[in-house]
Amino acid sequence: MEQNNIKSLIESLHPLEIKVLFAFEAGKTIADDLLIKGASIEQSQKDMAIGWLLAKGVVEVTEEKVARLVLLTETGEGYKDNQIPELRIHQAIKDNPEITMADIRGRSDFDPSEISSAVGALKEKGIIRIAAGGRFEIGDAASLSEFENIQQLVVTVGSRGEVNITELPENEQAAIEGLHRKRGKTKGIFRINETVTRTYRLTELGLQVHAEVLKTGTPKEEISQLTPEMIKDGSWTGKSFRKYNITLPPPRVSAGRKHPYKEFLDTVKNKLVAMGFEEMRGGLVENEFWNMDALYMPQFHPARDIHDAYYLKEPKLSREIEEPYLSNVSGTHLSGGETGSRGWNYSFDVEKAKRLMLRSQGTAVSARTLAKNPKIPGKYFSIARCFRYEQVDATHAQDFFQIEGIVIGDDINFSTLLGLLKLFAVEVAKAKEIDFLPAYFPFTEPSVELHVKHPKLGWMELGGAGILRPEVTIPLGVDVPVIAWGLGLDRMAMVALDIHDIRDLFTANLDMIRTKRTCWL
Repeated sequence: MEQNNIKSLIESLHPLEIKVLFAFEAGKTIADDLLIKGASIEQSQKDMAIGWLLAKGVVEVTEEKVARLVLLTETGEGYKDNQIPELRIHQAIKDNPEITMADIRGRSDFDPSEISSAVGALKEKGIIRIAAGGRFEIGDAASLSEFENIQQLVVTVGSRGEVNITELPENEQAAIEGLHRKRGKTKGIFRINETVTRTYRLTELGLQVHAEVLKTGTPKEEISQLTPEMIKDGSWTGKSFRKYNITLPPPRVSAGRKHPYKEFLDTVKNKLVAMGFEEMRGGLVENEFWNMDALYMPQFHPARDIHDAYYLKEPKLSREIEEPYLSNVSGTHLSGGETGSRGWNYSFDVEKAKRLMLRSQGTAVSARTLAKNPKIPGKYFSIARCFRYEQVDATHAQDFFQIEGIVIGDDINFSTLLGLLKLFAVEVAKAKEIDFLPAYFPFTEPSVELHVKHPKLGWMELGGAGILRPEVTIPLGVDVPVIAWGLGLDRMAMVALDIHDIRDLFTANLDMIRTKRTCWL
């Protein structure tokens, strides 16, 4: 480079860049930590200065190492002192052979969300089994060593604070990889932080710049802005002023815009309307009848557990349920009614059906639509906000949006449904890989789950779908086939917006809000 160009480059250097250059030696490499120490600057200052010097071609990266450091999450810290739930449940059964699931759920030392997965894991290994009366019995305790090894790993990581995963045996590395995100619906035990360390050296241009910088000696304090106070007290005298760089880009002016997720929701709605779908609407507060009973979910179904749904304290009950739907649905639950089914064979509780709750599934909107004499053939959709008790993590939230839909007509079938689901996965979520898995829901038969592959999080379920059973449609006055689906719009947005944590959909990060775009906007 010509001498004049080198001079101009040196004049454009920030004081932090000059500090960093003084830490270099010609022909030698230097690592991140030594660079920070040699320049006597903070980590953030080093990152900025090195970024500038890399962009100017003064330095280059010679080596980059990624270290994966394991530490305990808040949940893991609790397990370090109190043991993982599988061991605590096993010990509780040993201490009290008469203990039942209800007894365990009633204990304050268990999080409700971790009990089912822990009991399921113990049953799967044959360590415990359910006996008469709902009590537990101890089975083959030999398999308990797997959970004892996990507990020992928790203690090991907890005692060291932070461990490089490569320092652990392969079996322990595999265990951490399986436990660092989530176990069922519980929070993860381990967190893996990735740290990147780099080494740098001066380029050919950098050697020339470095030599000239060394000739000038230690950089003097520069003034970037002349203030009225400095003029009054004369403190500017004897100081050097930083030169203006007219080549720098001006500050970015950001116009107002919709939040990216709101933009995504509006675009999904517009696409469905363009496809001929009509929008369904419903309230956030719903009674059990339309949220569950009308969907042929028996009143003893586990989804009605208080840990899965939010119930209102006041008022607790809705008004009287509309006829003839109450009689039709209750009769179907008891004996099958006019559907040809044998029903669930239990006495329907009207007061239970009137309990008010926050809507837990968008299918409640579809049920109300079916009872309003819908068009046949007809296509309907709803973007429904739903609420469920969940442990919040990268793919779970306690309130979420579902894209709910039904198509009614004499000539629709399961192939029609699969085609629509594929359309949603490809056109809305922009998924590259999709899969259909068989599923069970009380209100559809046959049933299917739609899964898509997220670029970072891997395979995740978008939701369920199927053909509504006659036990659902006939009591509501519809006697033709109805296909229905309820898909997680939040997870679809994660794929379309390239977001790796569901909580980022509601971020207040202005930079993300200003720059994030869906791939089809």
